[in-house]
Amino acid sequence: MDKAELTMMENLKAKTGHSLEEWKAIISEQNFAKYGEIVKYLKESQGVTHGYATTIASKVLGSDAASASDTDELITNQYKGKEHLKAFYDKLISEINQFDGDFEISPKKAYVSLRRKKQFVTLNPASKTRFEIGFNLKGVEAKGKLEAEKPMAMCSHKINLSDIKEIDKEVIDWIKLAYNQAG
Repeated sequence: MDKAELTMMENLKAKTGHSLEEWKAIISEQNFAKYGEIVKYLKESQGVTHGYATTIASKVLGSDAASASDTDELITNQYKGKEHLKAFYDKLISEINQFDGDFEISPKKAYVSLRRKKQFVTLNPASKTRFEIGFNLKGVEAKGKLEAEKPMAMCSHKINLSDIKEIDKEVIDWIKLAYNQAG
């Protein structure tokens, strides 16, 4: 469990009114089977913020990184049927490793979160033909390859890639900006 998730779990009852075990009981009474249903219920009916709602839903369904037996397994599973996109991930990690300072690689079920003091980028094989980089760049104008994300999305911006050659100086510069702002 990464530091941010550990802090969330420690503050869960104070911030949401219930412990994880209490949320599991409440949600089991609702007979939800899907992650999105749980998140929507928590946000709309229970007034839980997005971050806590997604954490609770992941814990209830056992789909979070801490519930997985092996984080390498999480990454491997993300690329099943999309193996050619793993080269995008490897190239981006190689480039980010050259930045000054440390960062944490935190695999989730569907994407990998990269964190410093806070999350700065997500790496996601979004479809069989598209690799998506999500950015936390609040207050930054979208331009070039950088697109604004939908309001209330986990990330403020994104870049979609379909060819590894699209990982160029512009993409790395946007990642470095997010990296520096998170550190």
